[in-house]
Amino acid sequence: MTALHRDTLGSPYEDALDGPTDPVLVQAPDGSWRLFYTQRRAALDLPGVEWVHGTRIGVAESADGASWRYLGTVDGLDPAGAPDPSTQWAPDIVRIDGRYLMTLSWIEGVRSDWTGRASLVQFASDDLVSWTRLGAVDVGSDRVIDAAIARCGDGRWRLWYKDEEQDSTTWAAVSDDPFDPESWRVEGLAIGGRAHEGPKVFVLGGRYWMITDEWRGLAVHSSPDGVSGWERQGLILTAPERLGERPVVGRHADVVGLDAESALIVYFTHPGWDGAELADAPADRARRRSHVRAAVVRVDAGVLRCDAD
Repeated sequence: MTALHRDTLGSPYEDALDGPTDPVLVQAPDGSWRLFYTQRRAALDLPGVEWVHGTRIGVAESADGASWRYLGTVDGLDPAGAPDPSTQWAPDIVRIDGRYLMTLSWIEGVRSDWTGRASLVQFASDDLVSWTRLGAVDVGSDRVIDAAIARCGDGRWRLWYKDEEQDSTTWAAVSDDPFDPESWRVEGLAIGGRAHEGPKVFVLGGRYWMITDEWRGLAVHSSPDGVSGWERQGLILTAPERLGERPVVGRHADVVGLDAESALIVYFTHPGWDGAELADAPADRARRRSHVRAAVVRVDAGVLRCDAD
């Protein structure tokens, strides 16, 4: 098995459509690393936010985390009879007892605005190549995206997600059988307050941590068990890049452990744009393009710190 290095993604990852976002980094059965991501269509001249819809899930492979080879997109994620293209966003992938579980955000067809029913759909795979559809997760909302799954201190599995019908806050569901989409039961609000998206939960330094994307950097929250009691600690990745004198923030991230006290945070930026609302992004490739980067996070005196800050 190949361990990740602290300089993984030292050179940002880009693809042919200039649109890798919402990255998730997973180790394959052969020890290599796979980068899954939403493949936005930044290279195409499309109206409104249509370039963010009609997206597929891109995949890249690396043996060492330094050089990456684009493998194409994941097949079979749209149900039979769905419009082609439909919209696939923000895959979350976890490995449980040797089997991979993907929870995908899915919207039928293509939109040029932020409308349409958004749902969470689960898939299983043994090899990260062939995926079997398990079904949709019903959390009682027609606008849910950005899933994250982790096992908590009470031994149960939790699914966190953004509910846009609840002021774009993070909610949680619980299950004892995460591969059964019908087993998830909504527990309620996990992170309220300011609107955000892209929750990710991980364990580091003996605590549970959740990061969320506030479009001005990533908010940090911690909990003793991942079940409740989330406490906010502030923001990281508020300026990992700059556009002239203006900060360019890190967005929607994944976290992969390096050792007991440090981890790799894998995130994306828009290197040519310093805004927050995608609908306001100028309609040109240079402003819409994105790339994937990584930095090291560590726990220092009970505080999560990022080397890119």
